[in-house]
Amino acid sequence: MTLHRIAVDAPLWDALDYVHAETLPRGCLVRVPLGRQNVLGVVLGPAEGSTTPEASLRAVSEVVSALPALDADWLDLLQFAAAYYQRPLGELMAAALPTWLRHHGAAAAAKRVAAWHQRREPQAFRLTPAGGAALAQQLSPRHAALWRLAAALGLKTLQAAGAATPAALIHHDAAPRLQLDAARKLHPKAAALLRDWAAQGWVEAVRDVAQDVAQDLVRNAMPIAMRDVAHNEALHAPQAKPNTPPPTQQATLPPALQAAQQAAVDAIRTARGYAPFLLFGVTGSGKTEVYLQLAAHVLAQDPQAQVLVLTPEINLTPQLVQRFAERFPGERLAVLHSGLAEAERFDHWYAAHSGAARIVLGTRLAALASLPQLALIVVDEEHDASYKQQEGARYSARDLAVWRARQRGIAAVLGSATPSLESWRAAQRGRYRLLELPERASGSLPAVRLLHAGQDPLLRQGGLIGQALFEAITRRLARGEQSLLFLNRRGYAPVIRCPDCGWLSDCPHCDAHLVYHRTDRSLRCHHCGHRAAVPRACPDCGSLDLQPLGRGTQRVEEALATLFPQARIARIDADTARRKGAAQAGFAQMHAGEVDILVGTQMITKGHDFQRVTLVAALNPDAGLFTHDLRGPERLFAQLMQAAGRAGRADSRPADIACADAAASSSAPEMLVQTAYPEHGLYRALVAHDYPGFAARELKERQHGGMPPFSHQALLRAEHKKPEVLDAFLAQAIQLAAAIASAGQGSAGLPQASLAPSGGEAGNAGFGGRTPTGLMVYPPVPASLARVADVHRTHVLVEGSSRAALQDFLVRWRGALQQAKARVRWAIDVDPTEF
Repeated sequence: MTLHRIAVDAPLWDALDYVHAETLPRGCLVRVPLGRQNVLGVVLGPAEGSTTPEASLRAVSEVVSALPALDADWLDLLQFAAAYYQRPLGELMAAALPTWLRHHGAAAAAKRVAAWHQRREPQAFRLTPAGGAALAQQLSPRHAALWRLAAALGLKTLQAAGAATPAALIHHDAAPRLQLDAARKLHPKAAALLRDWAAQGWVEAVRDVAQDVAQDLVRNAMPIAMRDVAHNEALHAPQAKPNTPPPTQQATLPPALQAAQQAAVDAIRTARGYAPFLLFGVTGSGKTEVYLQLAAHVLAQDPQAQVLVLTPEINLTPQLVQRFAERFPGERLAVLHSGLAEAERFDHWYAAHSGAARIVLGTRLAALASLPQLALIVVDEEHDASYKQQEGARYSARDLAVWRARQRGIAAVLGSATPSLESWRAAQRGRYRLLELPERASGSLPAVRLLHAGQDPLLRQGGLIGQALFEAITRRLARGEQSLLFLNRRGYAPVIRCPDCGWLSDCPHCDAHLVYHRTDRSLRCHHCGHRAAVPRACPDCGSLDLQPLGRGTQRVEEALATLFPQARIARIDADTARRKGAAQAGFAQMHAGEVDILVGTQMITKGHDFQRVTLVAALNPDAGLFTHDLRGPERLFAQLMQAAGRAGRADSRPADIACADAAASSSAPEMLVQTAYPEHGLYRALVAHDYPGFAARELKERQHGGMPPFSHQALLRAEHKKPEVLDAFLAQAIQLAAAIASAGQGSAGLPQASLAPSGGEAGNAGFGGRTPTGLMVYPPVPASLARVADVHRTHVLVEGSSRAALQDFLVRWRGALQQAKARVRWAIDVDPTEF
């Protein structure tokens, strides 16, 4: 029996020891007993010795032999992520591996893999131009069953004197397709025979278009609404005649690149080894085309190479899949995101893990996928906060993608019109190479106009749509153009208020208001899911005059319907997109020109190429100017720049006179911002489309305050239903931090850490001074949303100028907290983006 170290699918910090009759390879997937359950595990290697008594050692239950072992690079990636983000290795593996594997054993996995391969085997064959004569010479006259199989492929014979000789061969272009199911009726070993004949070059596999639509992996990544359309088209497609050759899917030809695009492609193509690039291009500058041409180059260089493309939103995945599928019709694509069913995600993961899928597209979880032949990484919209996991294993997919590129010695391309300040500073310092796309590939950037809310007569009267915006929408409707209105708050109104006593519709379980949804006259908490009916009268004073306060997308939609009764108005937000495929169906209507005015949250501002939109409006985005979040202005600027980028994307170089007349008569693209602070520097940078200027000012402020990216941070997040229990744990955590700080330069080389004085209250912490290599541990403060679902939440911020010093401190602090065995749920969040 061989002793193995195995990381198990459980929140355990240490790997466990198990025995097996044979030595298992590193990276092998197994199922092992843990308590009363059998759980998934990954073999880390043989164990030299075990602290577990020999009598207590348990054996591996079964080996998942149908799956290739995970390679060393993947294991190193997961071990690095677990160590850096202070999370158990098993937790990271649970996030990286398909959920389906956690619930199915080795036999089910073998059956699923066999079915996967069977679905992807050729389902039809036909003779090659030279195959008929060669096949006829090889077949023995006595093999009647083989001749029946050959005859079904179009090989005609004459029987004479007991011998079979070829009399005629059907022309290759008209050769019938022999379906595999029909072939099995002619010969019991038809599948193996046809594969052997294909290897000899006598027959060739052909693709069945209707079958492909039903089985293609890419189709499984589409929302259900889109899948049904594709399936119906396949079922009702006219059937080809027996002698009609199947249609072949042609790759879309790449367009000619602009000079800046070509320079970016050339720079990345010629890079050798690890090469991180920041592709800074205005919205509509053709960054996706750069990704496509880079992928084509990498795939052409190595027949086994794999390309990973990350996108921040599930809703953006189908259009990206479509672009890559059209450009690479002969390549297998895999798509990984949380919207897939468990079995579907396993199929896509297996396609990537086995190397069958050469292009892998996905959201942040795809950054942890097993890709044995990874040769290029692309992170689209790299600034997006969605790349940081906010629950469980709180990893940054963008940062892990860059680390993975360094590990593999390959290029990583981070693309954005509004790069994160961390990436922008990395480019300024030379850690990333900056590539710029300053012009749009087609169309023109919109002019940005700031509308002073205090000077607009309609807004001063409490209206949602100002006079200037009303006139701008009216002009677009008259021209048959589309308008897009952005408000990052769903629902009808953020709160219901009693004007007589001041009562507010607060959530009984959270420190938040219940949002009014007029469609079903309900009050909903967007944090814990609590629902309540709108009261007929004020619960405190009995007043019947309850009023909605503030605005949400539902209220804007209602106002637009009143102002423009003839317009076709649609809304896309988390409420309308709740049903799977609903958001994609709404975007399809927008692209088809079936919507005149689209109103929505940030979902409508990212990545969509709306050709008919000439007007974008941001309704009262001022809240982002005055948030406690240090990244608030950065996120607001990115949202507004991305929203502005939806306008003016139509090709300004029409191909014919009719299109030229239409282009000449269209409105100039424009973005209107209704704001009470038109003189704010952020808005001024927006008007000038000046991201570098905005970034320079923000970085100067961050440097002055010692905030990221000029320092490194970690949060101890703690939560409990009883605030007194939570306070006791945090007091203990501060004491442990103080003990580590007082140890000074310990055996681990930990620098001196400083504790910021509390000033008597957790919320009034002073700065406390910082040594050149020291750390700052701030006193506990409530989270921005201090209570959610009756659970109180508090955190402790640790900050320092040295990443290594911070990591050393966190390792020792985490160990001390684990030994304390508190009843509080706690976790360390490294490089936090939300407070």
